[in-house]
Amino acid sequence: EHVGRFAASGIKARRMGQELQLPDQQARYIEYAALLHDIGKIGIDEAILLKPGKLTPEEYEQMKKHPIIGHQILAPVKFLGPVAQMVLYHQEWFDGRGYPEGLKGDAIPLGARIVAVIDAWDAMTSDRPYRKALGRDIATAELKKGSGTQFDPKVVEAFLKIELEEAAAHPAGAHRH
Repeated sequence: EHVGRFAASGIKARRMGQELQLPDQQARYIEYAALLHDIGKIGIDEAILLKPGKLTPEEYEQMKKHPIIGHQILAPVKFLGPVAQMVLYHQEWFDGRGYPEGLKGDAIPLGARIVAVIDAWDAMTSDRPYRKALGRDIATAELKKGSGTQFDPKVVEAFLKIELEEAAAHPAGAHRH
């Protein structure tokens, strides 16, 4: 099932690229970033990644290193340069309260803003060690709530339009991702 979710992230990224009318190459980079955004978690202690409860401040500081580690892994691969930037900034918040650099608004690469929404949706709609998956309605409400603070409103709007189309096309699987 994890492989299916992995592939779905790439498909969603591709659809977002089409919805936002991005050039093919940029859309491809965003698709790669959606697939690789958490590669830096390979450098995070498994006990932190699998912890069922709330992280301590120290553990959270460790977790916050994953975008930097991901960037360090991808940046040496020349053709993945733009992808490495998106990975580095996928935890930035639209209002500037994210990490690692506290970038704000359009200073965050568009690809990173797209990956942030896809990542949040995937996190909310899948089971985690600390909670069961949230339903589509709750996840939708959470994205709307984060629009303008955590997320770029234009990206949230485009993402939810795609989700709505998907739900309409697959009503029986509306609870699914």
